[in-house]
Amino acid sequence: MKKEIISFFEKNAARSFKSKEIAKKLHINSDKEYSDLKSQLHQMYEKEFLSKNGKRYRLNSASPANRITGELQINEGGFGFVVTKNRKSGDIFIASRNLNVAFGGDLVEVALFAKQKGKNLEGQIINVLKRKRREIIGTLSKSNSFYFVKPDEPEINRDIYIDPDKLSTAKKGDKVIAGNIVWNNPMLNPEGEIVEVIGKSGSQEAETTAIAREFNLPYKFSHKTLAEAEEIDSALAAEELSRRIDFRNKNVFTIDPEDAKDFDDALSIEELSIGNYSVGVHIADVSHYVQKDSPLDKEAVRRGNSVYLVGQVIPMLPEKLSNGICSLVPFEDRLTYSVIIELTRMGKIVKYEIKKSVINSKRRFSYSEAQEIIETGKGDFADEILLLNNLAQILKKKRMRQGSIDFYSPEVKFELDEEGRPVSINLREIKQSNQLIEEFMLLANKIVAEHIARDKNEALRPFVYRIHDLPDREKIEEFARFVKSLGLSFNPNASPKSNQFRSLLEQIKGHEEEALINELAIRSMAKAVYSAQNIGHYGLGFKFYTHFTSPIRRYSDLLVHRLLYNYLEFRDGTNYTSKQLEEISDHISQCERDAVEAERLSVKQKQIEYLKDHIGEEFHAVISGITHFGIFVKLTDNLAEGLVRLRDLEGDFYIYDEKKYSLIGRKSKKQFRLGDKILVRLVRADLDKSELDFLILNNS
Repeated sequence: MKKEIISFFEKNAARSFKSKEIAKKLHINSDKEYSDLKSQLHQMYEKEFLSKNGKRYRLNSASPANRITGELQINEGGFGFVVTKNRKSGDIFIASRNLNVAFGGDLVEVALFAKQKGKNLEGQIINVLKRKRREIIGTLSKSNSFYFVKPDEPEINRDIYIDPDKLSTAKKGDKVIAGNIVWNNPMLNPEGEIVEVIGKSGSQEAETTAIAREFNLPYKFSHKTLAEAEEIDSALAAEELSRRIDFRNKNVFTIDPEDAKDFDDALSIEELSIGNYSVGVHIADVSHYVQKDSPLDKEAVRRGNSVYLVGQVIPMLPEKLSNGICSLVPFEDRLTYSVIIELTRMGKIVKYEIKKSVINSKRRFSYSEAQEIIETGKGDFADEILLLNNLAQILKKKRMRQGSIDFYSPEVKFELDEEGRPVSINLREIKQSNQLIEEFMLLANKIVAEHIARDKNEALRPFVYRIHDLPDREKIEEFARFVKSLGLSFNPNASPKSNQFRSLLEQIKGHEEEALINELAIRSMAKAVYSAQNIGHYGLGFKFYTHFTSPIRRYSDLLVHRLLYNYLEFRDGTNYTSKQLEEISDHISQCERDAVEAERLSVKQKQIEYLKDHIGEEFHAVISGITHFGIFVKLTDNLAEGLVRLRDLEGDFYIYDEKKYSLIGRKSKKQFRLGDKILVRLVRADLDKSELDFLILNNS
């Protein structure tokens, strides 16, 4: 009956009707049906789908002009916003009662209400045009004789009912994929069936597979790809070696994180007779093994990059390549592509060459081992590491003077037990050993991009750049308003803005708010992406920049190796057209965004898994977000983020003041502001919904 009523009013959107008139139009004769009709009309009026004047009902959206299409985003508070392409209309608020049968991410049609109350337009979803997902991942649960899947994604705010006959082999507690989902009635739960059992919920393998499926990340290699990898001969032919610069007798070494398994890059340094230094940046020559358009290449471009989840890696290349013949492990001959740079003691580039090479790494350093040598001056290859570190610090200072912004994005590192459960979380420290590697990788990437773009004899050739656009003016002004609310200085109209960012980041260095302000500053920026059209890299202050130094884990770098070698050795320019490179750039940029989101979710899940054993404990935190349904807080020690719900703020009624980034008590005028330091108690940790709930104890 509800569908008939909706259809009737949509066909007669401009008119109003009494219930008896509607009954006549719908051929309703019995008293029971008429009673049901009046009940449905009243419910639809309560949900504001219909408006009412006296006894007459009419559609709340008076004309098709009040229908808008967009993507639904569901908030943690249970309500949603439909994001439209029409910037003038803005996002459309959808109350939880008006979500109809839409999931977060769905393309929906919205009927706008005739009477608008708040800042945002408001409406009701009347049609789901396209589902974002055909399948939903979650944990199979049971209540009495009913089975249902509790979705992993917070955007799926309804459990999926599963008929006992459609369980497949799934058991209560399994991580599963529900498919063939049908949802036609918002008063009832969606229904589906189990199409795949991933594994026991909470297990490392099940969680990794679930994240991979959620973000559409390929995590299994095809037989054809694996077969091609197995056929690759790891022996190095003498003819191939004769074509390369031989660094096997030089002191070449790698410096990587403690838990690294694939080693893309190695360094060497020699002091020349004239007092300059020859620095070698040696990068794994993946392009020698992965040929264009081969099964390995097609799989690599499909993946775009490796994805580093907590305790697990979804690699871009099969293990034989990523951890084997391409990885620059110690005491093994490895093919590399090297940028060899002559630098003065003050870090000025005298000359460089880019050549295929062969190395034999003499040592695998972790960052902490290299840092100990930097601090003590003692250890293997101490002379080389100290020279490289001194040059790296000079290069960094020069880079900062020339417009680079040194954003700090804090990261956490987990200690896991044998079953992949987190036993501790600590902040990852960035020290000079990290900066040493970063500076020489930046230098090599910059040299390669400039070499291609500044060719004097030819027009600009098709290439892949790493670009970073200028900040959006509105976002920068919004960021400046927030910064000023904290008593800090930032002029959004100053030129160049990079100087303003550097000054601000210096002001907050070492403060508890540092992580939050860095995060908000990064959010105010455009996202760095890959493109065949160079516009420079704003954040680094480079006119030309690319990615050359990580071809084991990024397809962009593998592609750059191919293009570079083709231009340097053959100069025919036939590898790829500009159009092909732009299409690949768009694709791998999206792959990178998916990987970042997957990695964030993996970290969040491990934080929640760790904290579920710490309910009731107190933590220092910073307010990281303010909304009209509560306060988001980020813990200082482990960067876990959760919510203090508005209903749990006691002693007053709090009002959201968007301009002041605050919740303000109506009577007490007490404020909770973005950036405030507070003390909180953990009261709930829900791994299924990826949620943490806190209570505020006081402002610390």
